[in-house]
Amino acid sequence: KIKTKATRKNVVAAHEKIIKHLKLFKKTPPNGLVAFAGNISPVEGRDDLQLWSIEPPEKLETKVYWCDQVFVLEPLKDMTKEKEVYGLVVLDAREADVGLLKGKKIIPLKHLDSTVPSKTVKGGMSQGRYDRLREDAINEFLTKVGEIVSQSFLGQENLKGVIVGGPGPVKDRFAEKDYMNYQIKNKILGMKDVGYTGDYGLEELVRRSEDLLQEAAVMREKELLQKFFTQIQKRGNAVYGYTETMKAIDLGAVDTVLISEMFDWKKVTLRCQSGHYVERTLPKSDISNQACETCGKPFEVQTEEDFADVVVEKADSMGSKVVFVSTDTPEGNQFKELSGIGALLRFKLD
Repeated sequence: KIKTKATRKNVVAAHEKIIKHLKLFKKTPPNGLVAFAGNISPVEGRDDLQLWSIEPPEKLETKVYWCDQVFVLEPLKDMTKEKEVYGLVVLDAREADVGLLKGKKIIPLKHLDSTVPSKTVKGGMSQGRYDRLREDAINEFLTKVGEIVSQSFLGQENLKGVIVGGPGPVKDRFAEKDYMNYQIKNKILGMKDVGYTGDYGLEELVRRSEDLLQEAAVMREKELLQKFFTQIQKRGNAVYGYTETMKAIDLGAVDTVLISEMFDWKKVTLRCQSGHYVERTLPKSDISNQACETCGKPFEVQTEEDFADVVVEKADSMGSKVVFVSTDTPEGNQFKELSGIGALLRFKLD
């Protein structure tokens, strides 16, 4: 229920603007549509109704209607994050499926059926000869699977690892012998027993591989932080702290920005009772302690934004990568205590 006339007026006006905009579309775009509308005027009582319409880069699976003081951006932010990619292979002697895990999305790439005969000996053929024929057929099938896997995975950007699964020993043979390109084989994180092949087998493989995925993420994070700390100790290509990191980003010197998941700084607009405005960037815990330097009266928060979002936007505009660092490791906790924000540089700053 909308309590005030002003809010009701803004909501109705936003609805009408969106409806008018939707009439421009003969059909829903392939990936869906996101529309934002609202009064963005910073002055109370003044109207500045604006509309933004976005066709997302990936298929939008979420339907959201939200009426609030802020726009819901999380589904779009998830799409723009750099997604880690893992190769998936499930197989047995009968069939194989190759796919990718991008973020949380499983993408099947290829299904292959084998011509491997069953273990039952055909009439008129000795057990030894039948076993040799079956062995040759298995080897031929795994060679074909290895070729498809190599072709599918070698060109993938951000491929962090490969996981192999299946209901029997064929998966172990495939992973351990040289059926794949050596670059792909070297990325194998592990093997998992799964009861199925096909799309369901790929899904089961991902469910059973949470430990491998977590371990791989932790190891990459530890390696990155160790590199960062080494450069800090050498006074090399790294900086830390709010001021130095933002300066390096502005100079275009940053290769990778590191931000702790516990970094809670905010960019705020503050207003005192006398009408003085200021913008400040500071830890969340310090916001309530701010007072106006002109009149000494306490400030009230007018707008608030996670400073991490500001950093991500600025880093992206400068072609820098951003990595959020957990506190699940000693290195992550050390980084949080160091300031929670830093960067690895493209070149050393004077």
